[in-house]
Amino acid sequence: MARTPAAEVVAGERTVRVSSPDRVVYPATDRTPEVTKLMVAEYVVAAEVGLMRALRDRPTALERWPSGVQEGMRLATGPGDKDADAFYQKRVPKGAPDYLETARITFPSGRTADEICPTEVAVPVWCAQMGTITFHPWPVRRTGDDASLDHPDELRIDLDPQPGTTFGDAARVAGVARELLAEHGITGYVKTSGNRGVHVYVRLEPRWDFVDVRHAAIGFGRELEARDDQVTTAWWKEERGSRIFVDYNQNCRDRTIASAYSLRPQPGAPVSTPLGWDDLAALDDPRGLNLFTVPERLADGDPWAGIDEVHHDLTPLLALYDAQPGGEMPYPPDHPKMPGEPPRVQPSRKVAAHWPDDADS
Repeated sequence: MARTPAAEVVAGERTVRVSSPDRVVYPATDRTPEVTKLMVAEYVVAAEVGLMRALRDRPTALERWPSGVQEGMRLATGPGDKDADAFYQKRVPKGAPDYLETARITFPSGRTADEICPTEVAVPVWCAQMGTITFHPWPVRRTGDDASLDHPDELRIDLDPQPGTTFGDAARVAGVARELLAEHGITGYVKTSGNRGVHVYVRLEPRWDFVDVRHAAIGFGRELEARDDQVTTAWWKEERGSRIFVDYNQNCRDRTIASAYSLRPQPGAPVSTPLGWDDLAALDDPRGLNLFTVPERLADGDPWAGIDEVHHDLTPLLALYDAQPGGEMPYPPDHPKMPGEPPRVQPSRKVAAHWPDDADS
């Protein structure tokens, strides 16, 4: 069978070549037709305004599904997982075009890497040509000063439904989170995760480091937990129950969340979609926000159009953390041991040998 000729996609002032344009990335479902590689690239162009607002000048990891999102395929869980079908690309892929710019980021280990730093829509279109469906930007912006990459300008509140809870539960908790932020003079912007979760973003003055922003997320999460019994900040899954988990560790260095207007690797090509708060409250099924429906919504206006107008002071949320009992919380397993951190031992395996008398508990 003859190979389908490459297609060309106009992306801003450039034309990007897309090979194997008819390759199926998302099979058809009972709700949506199939999605080809060319359609993914064209979606990126259609979502340019919102997607570039999320990605511009941010170091960005790529979630690449080069063979498409097919049933039974698996995303790699780490660099040693060689048998997976999809993977995260944290360094610039080979063959990158000369217009692609980079930013040097520092991992928790102290190692560094040059990561893609989108400055124009042709860059994510080229990434789509390379099999990328989801973009994972860091919560920092390159401003010409290397120190800017160590000072986040986003607080990311990830509301993650646990077994026994629903998207509707997460949406309701997001409304409570909005009220709590407003009590501290902070405006939150909300989006679907593209699956069952909800993300609330806050633009920050880039004055604090990753540890500070993570502490603010812990303080906020604990306060949310205190006023809503369907919320938990418990790191260990065995303690969460049927509640909405505030994943504070998404604010750690080298932890990222799917960007606004990114596709997600779920049937039907769902999109992590910014919403107005009233729209979130009325939304029953986030699967309706997908590659076919989101460009039209965005053409009517982006609910996040004003997100960069105000950058907030983090002090009120840090004050919550400082005033609360509990102190430091566990970090992800790939982070070095951090000051004040309790032992990384799940509660059911807690024994005296792991918990010396002077350890935080």
